[in-house]
Amino acid sequence: MIDINDENIQLIEDEIMLMYDKKPCDYPDYECLLSLRKYMINRNVLKHQEEILPDIIAFNDALREALKEMYDRAHLIWDSIKGKETFGDDIQLEAKCYLGNDYPELHPVQGDDRQDLWCALCDGGWNKVYDYGVALGPLRFPTDENASFDYFIGMDCPPPNWNEGLDQELTKDLHLTSAFHNLFEHTEFALTDFIYVRKFETEINIEIKKSS
Repeated sequence: MIDINDENIQLIEDEIMLMYDKKPCDYPDYECLLSLRKYMINRNVLKHQEEILPDIIAFNDALREALKEMYDRAHLIWDSIKGKETFGDDIQLEAKCYLGNDYPELHPVQGDDRQDLWCALCDGGWNKVYDYGVALGPLRFPTDENASFDYFIGMDCPPPNWNEGLDQELTKDLHLTSAFHNLFEHTEFALTDFIYVRKFETEINIEIKKSS
C-alpha cells in the first residue's frame, strides 16, 4: 500500500491551504511548501511504481488526447483568421492546456478539503512553471504553425519516451510525452497529484498588435 497521505504530509497540506486562504497570498515565503510536499510524496510512491503504472499509462493517453484536441482546435482557429485584412499581419495565437479544474475523482485520497488543496496546487503564483500549462511551453502561432503534433509533444526524437526519474526498465515502452515530463520534473505537482486526472482545460488567446 502506497502511503501518500501520512501525518507529516497532511500537516504540510494544512499549512498550504491555510496560507492560500490568506489574501493577498505571500507566495515567496510559502512556495517551498509545495516542493517539500512533492518530495515527500514522490519519495514514497516511486518505491511502488508497479502499482501506479496503469494510472501512469491512462493519464499519458488522456494527456496526449487533450493536447491533440487543443493542437487541432488551435490550427482550425488560426487557419480561419490568418491573412484576413481585418486583422492584418500582427496577429498571434497562443494555446495552453491545463489539468481539469476539479480535484480528480479517481484519486485514492478524498475529503472535503481536497478541492481547496487542488486550487492551491494549480495556482500559478506558487506552481510557477504550471502557469504555462502542462506542456513544456504554449503552442504559439505563427511561430509553431508548421510544427507537427509529434514535435509539440516530444515524440519526434529517439527514443520517444520522456521517462526521466522513473524506473527506466519498467517504463521503457510507455512513450511518455514531454508534457508528462514537464509535470513530473518541472512543476510542483507530486506524481500522484496528476496521474489520476482524466479531464483537461484548454485556453486559446488571440492577440492583435495595433500599429502605433
